[in-house]
Amino acid sequence: MNYQTPTLRRGLAADYAIGLMPAGARRRFEQLLLEDAALRADLAHWQHSLASLTDALPEQPLPDRVWQGITARITPQELHVPQQRSFWNWMRVTAAVCSLVVVVFLSLLYNRDETRYSATLLTADAKPALKVQAHEHYLQVEPLTLAAVAPEQSLELWAIPADGKPISLGVIPADGKGRVELSDAQKVLIGKPIALAVSLEPKGGSPTGQPTGTVLYQGALATL
Repeated sequence: MNYQTPTLRRGLAADYAIGLMPAGARRRFEQLLLEDAALRADLAHWQHSLASLTDALPEQPLPDRVWQGITARITPQELHVPQQRSFWNWMRVTAAVCSLVVVVFLSLLYNRDETRYSATLLTADAKPALKVQAHEHYLQVEPLTLAAVAPEQSLELWAIPADGKPISLGVIPADGKGRVELSDAQKVLIGKPIALAVSLEPKGGSPTGQPTGTVLYQGALATL
C-alpha cells in the first residue's frame, strides 16, 4: 500500500481519530506515526476538528417494562403437569432454563464495560505518547512512547474543559499503563467536550490542585 498518497493518508488519519480502524490496522498506523511527522500533523488536525463533536448523549433509563419482563422470566414458575407426561415436563423445564440463560446473557451484554471515549495524547512535536480510553467508571491508559520519569516525580492527568481551567483526573502509573478510577464529578466531566493533558509533577501529584510542572502530552477526547 502506498502510504504517500494524500487522499489515503487523510482517510487513514480520519479513521484513526474517529476510532473506526480495526485493532491490527491501528497498530500499523501507530507505527507509521512514529516515523512520519506529516502524518502526525494530519492526525492532530482531525483530533482538533473532532473535539467539538464530543457532546455526550444523555443516559437513557431502562424502561420499567424491560425489568418487568426480566423479573417475569426469572421468577420460579410452578409447572402443573400430570405425572404421566414426564417428557413434556422435561421439555418445559428445558425451555425455562434456556430462557433464563438468554435473559442473563442479554443483561450482561447490555451492561458490558464498553469504551465510550478515546484520545491519543501527543508530545510537543506531535508524536503519539499515550492512549487514553474512557469507560463508565475509570480511564484505561496505555503507553506508546513515554519519556522516563524520575522516582521523585509523577505523571498527572488533567481534563481541560471549555473554560480552560485544568481539573485533575489523578496520577497515572510511571510506566503509563494502568487504570485511573473516576469520581462521580469526574464521570460527569468526561462526558463533556474536553482536552486531556499530562504534566510532570512532584511525587504523588500537584500540591496546588493545578499543573505546576511541564506539560508533556496533550490531545482531545473523542467519542467512539
